[in-house]
Amino acid sequence: MKENKPFRIPAHPALRWGLVAAVAVVVGVLWAYYWRVFFYLDSRGSPLVPTLGCVALCLGVVAAAAVLRRLRTLPAKGAVCLLLCGILFCFANPPLQTPDETDHYLRTYAISTGRFDFDYNRTYPDDVAALVSAFPGGWVNAHTSVGVGTDPDTGEEKPYDSAGYALKQVGSDGAIQSIADSFADYFAHRDTPAEEPVHEPVSFLILPFLPGAVGMALARLVGLGALGCLYGGRLGNLLAYTALCWLALRQTRRCRPVLLGVMLLPLSLFMGASLSYDATLLACYYLMIALLLRENWTTKTAVLYLAACLYVNVAKPYLNLLWVVLLLLVPLRTWQARGRRWWWSLGGLAGAWAVIMATETYARVLRANYPVIARQGGEAVNGGQQLAFLLANPLRSVATFWGTLCENEFFLGQLGVFGWKDMPIQALNLVGPVFLLVAALLCAPQPAALDRRRGAGLGVFAVVYALGAIAAMYITYTPVAMVRVVGLQARYFLPVFLIFTLLAVPVLRRMLAPSVPADRAERWAVPLFGAHALFGAVLLFQHYFVGPLYTIQL
Repeated sequence: MKENKPFRIPAHPALRWGLVAAVAVVVGVLWAYYWRVFFYLDSRGSPLVPTLGCVALCLGVVAAAAVLRRLRTLPAKGAVCLLLCGILFCFANPPLQTPDETDHYLRTYAISTGRFDFDYNRTYPDDVAALVSAFPGGWVNAHTSVGVGTDPDTGEEKPYDSAGYALKQVGSDGAIQSIADSFADYFAHRDTPAEEPVHEPVSFLILPFLPGAVGMALARLVGLGALGCLYGGRLGNLLAYTALCWLALRQTRRCRPVLLGVMLLPLSLFMGASLSYDATLLACYYLMIALLLRENWTTKTAVLYLAACLYVNVAKPYLNLLWVVLLLLVPLRTWQARGRRWWWSLGGLAGAWAVIMATETYARVLRANYPVIARQGGEAVNGGQQLAFLLANPLRSVATFWGTLCENEFFLGQLGVFGWKDMPIQALNLVGPVFLLVAALLCAPQPAALDRRRGAGLGVFAVVYALGAIAAMYITYTPVAMVRVVGLQARYFLPVFLIFTLLAVPVLRRMLAPSVPADRAERWAVPLFGAHALFGAVLLFQHYFVGPLYTIQL
């Protein structure tokens, strides 16, 4: 009888990668088949399109894995992974669906044409007006239906609500309404004169929009229109986000899997690959936290930290002044910069205040022809009255803040909420905290990245920063005396989640005593968190373009 020889993976690299590519093709075909069956794609068009798309993405993942294997350092691998996954988010996210992206798009477009002042009477080309009209911000909310329909099984009336569904169908045989309709509307009207011109937005920043403006200018240079400029601007922001994250990973060797895990969170990449200035804002937060993990602080390190601190105060002032204080947490034994820490901290505080005042003055002086700018949140919102109410009723305000946090699972369970809080993806809400825990576990065997003083200081800072963010939204967006804080989103707390994950590392070390070597932990970090980001991009695309589908029975 013949012996059954065990199957062996081909030794030659070309054969191995050929086998992997063949497996990727099979996975792509099966994946497309699942989409076609489960979401009834065949009734919406040719089955060839999703099949080729899924196969191409699977082969692209194989090609990306081949490139990553050739890179030696975690910062290089992380940067490539951030860039490639970010590109997927750039195109999986429909136009103008990131929070405030319509205003950010219009301001970035104006800067890309050389407009560095703010004039309400200046309008945009017709294709820009067509894009803004076709893609309202909060598309899912704008197309949500609520009413009473008929249960197809019992024939009885029952209420329906299509909130959270980007695709819906009226009746079993009705046309499917989806984001694809907005693309069709844009292409049908981009060359026709706009019925109502689009004016420059109530947004008066320049510096935070420059990376996107460069991308838009390049897109216009090659002849692309409003939609092409949008994607060009997103890619410009993504490149800036990737570069700053790469710099953060290079600045320390401590807890880099935690840093990379938060950088690759789907919510981080959703913002990093958008036209929001949160792309560079978040990256600067991550950079400053990485610098605080360093074991030696030179003058160059201090200058880099203060540069990032000044930038975040230009993008979002006042609350970000707190970051300057963290310089005092740098241990004396590691401080090698010229001058004392408190000199740098006071200088940074003065510099940050100066850039805030300069930015606000610039916005006032170069603003023209704007009508009365309405109060955000409507007439029920009054910052002065709300602040007075907060100070006069401190215990009630504490109860309001705490209740808001409890209602929102402390926002840790909302890492899969996209759009203007109108696109929740429950799978990502569930696995997001798990991946943060995995990141902390990968770093647990390493020597302590934070001594007790720095750890306690960062913990206090995280709590104060989170409370400051809540108070800011309570004062500026919430109607006076309301028992909930309006407008809070998980993205505001991403730096807080990063700090708390770092603080969990020594706790896990004592509880579990894991023994994964640091080099192996870093090797595992890229495929683990890269897969999480890829999973997020695929699900985001699926929920906007493929399914699930909400059927309304009338």
